Amino acid sequence: MPEVSRDLLKYFKGFCSTPSVILLFVYMKCRFSLSYRELEEMMSIRGANVDHPTLQRWVKRFTRLIDKRVRARKKPVNGSWRMDETYIKLNGKWVYLYRAVDKEGQTVDFLLRAKRDAIAAKAFFTKAFKQHGIPKKVTVDKSGSNKSALDSCNRALREGNELEIRQVKYLNNLVEQDHRFIKKRTRPTLGFKSFHSAVATITGIENIRMIQKGQIFGFDSTRSVFHNFCALMA
Repeated sequence: MPEVSRDLLKYFKGFCSTPSVILLFVYMKCRFSLSYRELEEMMSIRGANVDHPTLQRWVKRFTRLIDKRVRARKKPVNGSWRMDETYIKLNGKWVYLYRAVDKEGQTVDFLLRAKRDAIAAKAFFTKAFKQHGIPKKVTVDKSGSNKSALDSCNRALREGNELEIRQVKYLNNLVEQDHRFIKKRTRPTLGFKSFHSAVATITGIENIRMIQKGQIFGFDSTRSVFHNFCALMA
C-alpha cells in the first residue's frame, strides 16, 4: 500500500478511507483500463463498500496531488519536440487533448481544451514552455492553428532565439503513436460527463504514464511502476 508523506496528510482530512487506500485506487484507475464500476467491485472484494461515485470524486480531487509531485521531480526533456492533438469524447462531443513528446518519446506536457484553434495551441505551448523552457525545434502537422501559435511565440522571442518550426508528417508519428496509451485508459469511461472530470482523469493518466516512462528523478528501473509511484508519494 502507498505510504503518504506527512506534508500530504492534510489533504485527506475528512475522508472515511485511509490515504493509502485512496491513493491505491486512484493509481489503479489511472494505470489500468478499468471503469469505476470495476473498481467498485474490486473494493468490495477487499471488504470495503465504496460506491463508484465516491471513487470518481477521489480521482477528481487527488490527481492534482500526483501532478504536483510529478512536476516537482520531472526530468528535463530533449530540445526537439513533436506536438499533436487527439480527440476525447465529452457528453457526446469531441474536445481536444494537446500533447507533445520529445524525439526520445518522453512526455513534454499535455493540455485539454474545448476547441481546436490557435488560442488553444498557444495555451498548450505556454504551459509547456513554463515547465521546460523554449525548445530548439517543434514538429507539428499541417494544421494552420498550431503553426500560427508557434509563429506568435516566436514573435515574442528575441531575434536569433526563435525556435525552429517543422511541418513534417512522418516525424510526428512518434507522438501519434504515444496517444494510444492515453486513449486506451480513457476508453472504458465511454465518454466523460464533465470537463473537470476529464481534466482530472487525464492528468492522472498522463502522470502515471510519465512515471512508467521513468521521467522522474529517483526512478528505479528494477522496481515496478507501482513501487516507483509509492516512493514518489512517500
